[in-house]
Amino acid sequence: MNHAPTQNDVFEFLKGLPSDDPARPEVEQISTHANVIFLVGSKAFKVKRSIRYPFLDYSTLALRAEACNAEITFNKSNAPQIYRRALPVTLESDGHLALSGSGEPVEWVVEMNRFDHRNELDTLAAEKQFEDNLSEQLAEMMVAAHDEAPVRSGQGFFEELASYVEQNDEAFHEHPELFPADDVRHLTELSRTVLQFLRDLILSRGKRGLVRRCHGDAHLRNIVMIENRPVLFDAVEFSDAIATGDVLYDLAFLLMDLWERGQRRSANRVFNRYLDQSQLDDHAEGLAALPFYLMMRAAIRSKIAASTALAQTDPALRLAHQEQAKTYFRYAIAFLEPSTPQLLAIGGLSGTGKTTLAYSLAPDAGRAPGARVLRTDVMRKRLLDIAEAEKAPPEAYTLEASTRVYQALDDMIQNVLAAGHSAVFDAVFAAESERIKIANIASRVEADFSGLWLSAPAETLKERVAARAGDASDATVDVVDAQLGYELGKMTWTEIDAGGNREQTLHNAQAHLNSTSDIAS
Repeated sequence: MNHAPTQNDVFEFLKGLPSDDPARPEVEQISTHANVIFLVGSKAFKVKRSIRYPFLDYSTLALRAEACNAEITFNKSNAPQIYRRALPVTLESDGHLALSGSGEPVEWVVEMNRFDHRNELDTLAAEKQFEDNLSEQLAEMMVAAHDEAPVRSGQGFFEELASYVEQNDEAFHEHPELFPADDVRHLTELSRTVLQFLRDLILSRGKRGLVRRCHGDAHLRNIVMIENRPVLFDAVEFSDAIATGDVLYDLAFLLMDLWERGQRRSANRVFNRYLDQSQLDDHAEGLAALPFYLMMRAAIRSKIAASTALAQTDPALRLAHQEQAKTYFRYAIAFLEPSTPQLLAIGGLSGTGKTTLAYSLAPDAGRAPGARVLRTDVMRKRLLDIAEAEKAPPEAYTLEASTRVYQALDDMIQNVLAAGHSAVFDAVFAAESERIKIANIASRVEADFSGLWLSAPAETLKERVAARAGDASDATVDVVDAQLGYELGKMTWTEIDAGGNREQTLHNAQAHLNSTSDIAS
């Protein structure tokens, strides 16, 4: 080579690397606005483009070296299956380029293990509805990522959010053909008002360690299935400010993406199981900020789609990105629309299918991403600090212990409803006093209330309980026998036949809830 190597020279060198996989002999190149990736056999090599944007600077070799090492640092714990190391491309004494040779570094790359892009969740979401097991895994993935994330300043995060609101206003006004000016003004004014209302809450969550240096870009395209488990990759490495946020703000990107893609049951399940499993402080009060966080994530996607549309030369692609931009913009507005919180209490003996029904009704209750599902079985294990599937000791079911469980849930429900979010409370509710108490909680915070009592034949209850595995409930056939002797008192809740399959129970419950909704309206 008779001249100083350029990035194009490095790209040509990487395109010429030999494949270690006879089934994939050809090198594939993937280009984005900030990176160029070369798929070589079982490996992938990512190069940072020599560019500078207001939010990103890769303009010097030193900055690109720093970014490659940062990418390894911020992704290795979440995706050890993918990320290997940062390597220099070196200029050797004979004038040729080498990967991690003995010469002077002229470029840096991120070395990764290659994966099948068809297994990215963005692709899979278009093919079918996600199973509950995958949603559980997604929640576990996000909990693990946030548990390891370093704590950052709540004040700094709040100031960044305020700047994002103004950036959104400017960006949306640049595209009047996509975003009507009146709608933009409405979104901006509402965003400013809501953010100021949330200021003390956000700062408080920062002081409690809930503002962290997170992934920063946890949407479906940055999650891939590897060995039947979701893996979170491609964290923001170029900006601490962009990656820093309330853990619910980080989670909101995934929830918003699932919601927009029509995966609403999954969004609700991820939301609930994340809150159930998180080892961080309680998030009930933080739910007041979730609509704003969802709005901000939708606005980001809307702006990106609008910018991408401008760069398209294909009219069909341009139109597709424009429609996507408008869709995300509509979601951004909708996320901030006011909503009256609802409390749905589901009671019944063990085996009536309370939890199954709760999770089936929750996605359509209240604002996105649906209602918070709260269970006595889960709270009992949480108070004992044991795994949900681990059997609790007999003393966990004394009257005193059960009172503590109900009191903890009553407090949490009140906080959830006060934050403007809906809730579904799944418990036996055999005592008339418990049913009266939960209705009074809804009344105190001016939430709509419905109580459902599920019933099924005794033999059906025993068969279902005997077949359970891996659930938080410790109920046995003997427990069902004991419950069948309970004195229920006056039953004012609507009785739902739960003796059939889950679809029939859901239909029966929805028919009642829809009829009461029609009467109320």
